[in-house]
Amino acid sequence: MISPNEIEQWLDRNLMKVQKPGRYVGGELNQVVKPWEDTFLHTALVFPDIYDIGLPNLGLAILYDEINKRDNCLAERTYAPWIDFEKLLRDDKIPLFSLETRHPLINFDLIGITLPYETIYTNTLNILDLSGIPIRTKDRMDAHPLVFAGGNATTNPEPMAEFIDAFALGDGEEVIHEILDIIIAGKNQGWDRVQILNKLSMVDGIYVPRFYETKYSIDGRLQDFQTVEQNAPKKIRKRIVAKLPPPPTRFLVPNINVVHNRIAIEIMRGCSRGCRFCHAGMINRPVRERSVDEIISIIDAALSRTGFEEIALLSLSSSDYSQIETLIEQIRSRYLTKHLTIALPSLRIESVSVDILDGLKGSRQGSFTLAPEAASEKLRNTINKPIPSQNVIDVSREIYQRGWLAIKLYFLIGNPGETMEDIHEISQLCKKVLAEGKKVHKNRATLHVSISTFVPKAHTPFQWVAMESLVQIQEKQQILQKELRVPGIRVNWTDPRESMLEAWLSRGDRRMAEVIFNAWKKGSKFDAWQDQFQFSAWMQAFQETGLDPEFYSHRERGAEELLPWDHIFMGVTRKFLFRDWKLSQEGKTRPDCREQCYACGILPYFTSVREQSPGIKWQCPEGNQA
Repeated sequence: MISPNEIEQWLDRNLMKVQKPGRYVGGELNQVVKPWEDTFLHTALVFPDIYDIGLPNLGLAILYDEINKRDNCLAERTYAPWIDFEKLLRDDKIPLFSLETRHPLINFDLIGITLPYETIYTNTLNILDLSGIPIRTKDRMDAHPLVFAGGNATTNPEPMAEFIDAFALGDGEEVIHEILDIIIAGKNQGWDRVQILNKLSMVDGIYVPRFYETKYSIDGRLQDFQTVEQNAPKKIRKRIVAKLPPPPTRFLVPNINVVHNRIAIEIMRGCSRGCRFCHAGMINRPVRERSVDEIISIIDAALSRTGFEEIALLSLSSSDYSQIETLIEQIRSRYLTKHLTIALPSLRIESVSVDILDGLKGSRQGSFTLAPEAASEKLRNTINKPIPSQNVIDVSREIYQRGWLAIKLYFLIGNPGETMEDIHEISQLCKKVLAEGKKVHKNRATLHVSISTFVPKAHTPFQWVAMESLVQIQEKQQILQKELRVPGIRVNWTDPRESMLEAWLSRGDRRMAEVIFNAWKKGSKFDAWQDQFQFSAWMQAFQETGLDPEFYSHRERGAEELLPWDHIFMGVTRKFLFRDWKLSQEGKTRPDCREQCYACGILPYFTSVREQSPGIKWQCPEGNQA
């Protein structure tokens, strides 16, 4: 096995042969390096996309901080190598290694893979292969690292079940320590791989696929899902932290420019709005907030340890944070002389106030982003985002009047019940918004329109819905391309073929593993990158596997059908989701559930959340399950 010193020497000879060598050297400010031989348990944290995207990922940063707090454990990092660097690794038979100490990944005890989106599944297989770790779990021996995965894309873990030893579902801050404790006990007591996985399967939030088997009916639907290990639970319940623990403040300062050079502070976790298309909003319930004082102390510590000039106040809906105006004002007054930028990446149109806009006046950089998702009020009722169109126009006017030259609007096309009239209303609304900007800034005002394709996701009220066909989506895009060909409006699109892939991977069952493997063997990787995406490879993989892709994307699920993810409980009951789907078909909405409880199931299951979050007005009676 090649040594870290030999890898270091190889790097010295080869780094200048690739673009952006800074992706592969490590050594960033605030990097943690522990003595390998003196540390009992070694974890490699993997983000299966390039350094530029993976380094700012907050989930990975949290785990890096949590693990390295322990004296007996270390965490090091690896990102997906770009094509040029991968070729050098393969040509010279160099295994993929960690940035901190150059140890090959195969030398670690635990590999923790972050999967925030489905289109990095093939990258995950590629990383395992580059590391010399058998791709399929059944081929791994006791000496191989345990391969874990977590993140939003693992809430339907079945398509990756052949490749991942265990999944960590939900919040990771507490369960990571239970995982480490069990692996340490296993090493001390000489447990084999299966014994360690057996112990892990008894921990809330841990799903070990090898202890379950599936059966399918003649028509291809899932017929049965059952355990083959007596200790494995029939339903795996996500983990949740009742109170947000202290976040990292020693943020890594990257070697090169990355997608987000900033201090990222999670001010609130969860969302209570109940948008029916929104996977993240459903799976991250309930809402948990940090206090203003805590956030300010976090910013103080992070500023003293980095050189960042931007503060991002993160949550699924930052303007819904109950003390947002107070927080922005305190940040502005405290750091006025430091000329910091305050970023609120996710704002609800109906909760954007004049005070918030005034508080952000000093941060007029780039565009101001709003997400109406649909342009007609009828369709916004269907998706449970009931915002009057006039509100969109009024808020846009206030934004332009406060100095912003550009606004960005996000829309989804292909929503359930959408008509061509709804598509025309997108262009009409966009033109009205731009007109407000021109009143203030004349021809300097611009509008950026981002149009994505709706994908019905697991654990949402739309999980039973059929996705629109490729032809239908392309027709709608063509209409919008024509109608939005207006000076001052810039439009970008999601390739509908990429949305099809997202649907297949997010709605698939275990049989999808063979499709993923075959597509990877045909060269698929970096599927989220337009210039690397190989749609034909995926179609060939489906053909060779004997599966019909439309079975996963363009078929409405039956009310009683067993879904591939039904054994995963993300806190919201199936009964509630189904009832909400029916309400959507009637055009009925549910207001913010912080105003009234609709018995989704989350609070009775996690009663401690209510007890430890006294500032939130929950009114969900004990035991009131949907």
